Amino acid sequence: MKKDYKLPSLNEARKRDKEVSDKVTFFLDEQYKGLGEGKKYHIITHGCQANQRDSETMAGLLEGMGYSPADDEKDADVILINTCAVRQGAEEKVLGEVGALKRLKTLNPDLIIGLGGCMAQEEESVKTIMEKYRQVDIIFGTHNITSLPKLLYEVISTKQRKIEVFSKMGEIIESVPVTRFMTHKAWVNIMYGCNKFCSYCIVPYTRGKERSRYKEDIIYEVEQLVKDGYKEICLLGQNVNAYGKDLGINYTFGNLLNDVAKTGIRRIRFMTSHPWDFDDTMIDAIRNNPNIMPYIHLPIQSGNTQILKKMNRRYSREEYFALFDKLKKQLPGFAFTTDIIVGFPNESDEAFEDTLSAVDHCQYDNSFTFIYSKREGTPAAMMEDDVDRKTKEERLQRLNEKVAYYANLNNQRFKDQIVEVLVDGFSKRNSKVYSGYTPENKLVNFTGEGISTGDIVKVKITEVMSFSLNGELVKE
Repeated sequence: MKKDYKLPSLNEARKRDKEVSDKVTFFLDEQYKGLGEGKKYHIITHGCQANQRDSETMAGLLEGMGYSPADDEKDADVILINTCAVRQGAEEKVLGEVGALKRLKTLNPDLIIGLGGCMAQEEESVKTIMEKYRQVDIIFGTHNITSLPKLLYEVISTKQRKIEVFSKMGEIIESVPVTRFMTHKAWVNIMYGCNKFCSYCIVPYTRGKERSRYKEDIIYEVEQLVKDGYKEICLLGQNVNAYGKDLGINYTFGNLLNDVAKTGIRRIRFMTSHPWDFDDTMIDAIRNNPNIMPYIHLPIQSGNTQILKKMNRRYSREEYFALFDKLKKQLPGFAFTTDIIVGFPNESDEAFEDTLSAVDHCQYDNSFTFIYSKREGTPAAMMEDDVDRKTKEERLQRLNEKVAYYANLNNQRFKDQIVEVLVDGFSKRNSKVYSGYTPENKLVNFTGEGISTGDIVKVKITEVMSFSLNGELVKE
C-alpha cells in the first residue's frame, strides 16, 4: 500500500462537534485548465438526488478543465462512477460495472476510470476496489469532489493510481462550477450531512455532520436559476427540516422556504423530511406559498414502535400518526409518499402487521419499499437477524400490494380533471407520448402537439393507474 493513499476511516466518520462548519470558496487552479481539451468524459450516477447533484458538480469541474461530455462510455477518455452505499444491491451493481470497464481499459490503456460517492467512503469497499479492480485509477469521496482536477492531473502526470478519501465532519464549499443536466429543473443543496444516525443507515458516515449553507448563497443560486429560465427547483438535504440548526441562528427551514418562494421560481419541492423536525413554521410556509408544491415525502420506515426504537428513528408510531394527521388536516389536497423497510432484524409478524396497518392509516400516494440491507459499521449490522429471506420477500410483496391499492385509490381523484404538467420531454417508453409531473408529483403521460420540454401545460386526465396518469393536451 502506497503511503500517499488517503483511505476512509469509520471511526473518524462517526465524530461530531457543535462548531459551525468552515465556508470555503473554490477556485480552479490555472494549471488544470485545458488539461481536457479535445477529450471527453462520461459519468455514471447511482443513488439519490444528492448524488445526481454531485455528478453535476463533477461535470462542471471536468468541463472547466476542457473536457466535453460523451454520450457513450466507449467514446470517453475519463469515466467516473458516482456510487451509492445505501443497499448491498447498489454496491454489487457498481462492482459489476467496474468489472465490465476492464475491457475498455484494455482497448485504451490511457482511459482513466474514477470511482467516487458514498461507496468510496466505506473502508471495506475501498479495500475491495484496491485489491480486485486494478483498472480503477482514482478513488475519491463525498468530501473532496473538488479535488477531482488535482487527482486527474496527478494520474495523467505520474501514471500512478490516486486514492484520496477524507472521513471528516466536512465544510461548505461555494462557487464550485456546475453543469446542470436539465434545463427546466434544478437540484439546490441547502445542507449536507446527517446527525440522526438511524441504526441501519450508512449515510451519516459517508456524508459527514449536518452543515447548512448560508441563506444568502442559497437565495442567490435560486435567483440565478430563475434568470436562466428554470421552472422548478428541489431543495436538497439528508434532513432539510434541520436546516439552520448548526449555524446557531434563529433562522429555520420554514424561514428559508418563505424566502425562496419570494424569488418567483414557479415550483418548489424539497427532499427529504424527517418527522422529528417538522415544525409549525414549516407548515405555515408550505400552506402560505402557492409555489411550494402540494407534495411531501415523509419517511416512516416502520409502523411498529419497538422496531422504530431499534432503528433509532426518535419517534413512536403514535407520534408519527399525530404529525401525519396534522399535515393532512392543515394541507388538504397534498400528496404524501414515504419510505418503508421490511425485514429489519427481529421484525416479528406482529411488527410487520403494524406496518401494514400504518399504511392503512396514512393511505400514502406512493411508498419506496425495501428489504433491510445490512450495512457494515452501523449498529443494526451487529443485531441478530432472525428473519429469513423468504419471509422478507413475502412481506415486501404484501406491502407493495397494499401500497399500490392506495396509490390507485388516491389517483382516482384526478380522473377527468384538468391538471398542470411541467413537461420533461418524451416518455421513455413511447417517443410519441410526452411525460411530466403535476404539482402533486404525479407522473402524467399525455399526447399533444407543439409542446417543448420545460413548458407548463394543461392536460385532461383520461386514464388512471396506480403510479401514473394518462391524458391529452388541453388546447388553449
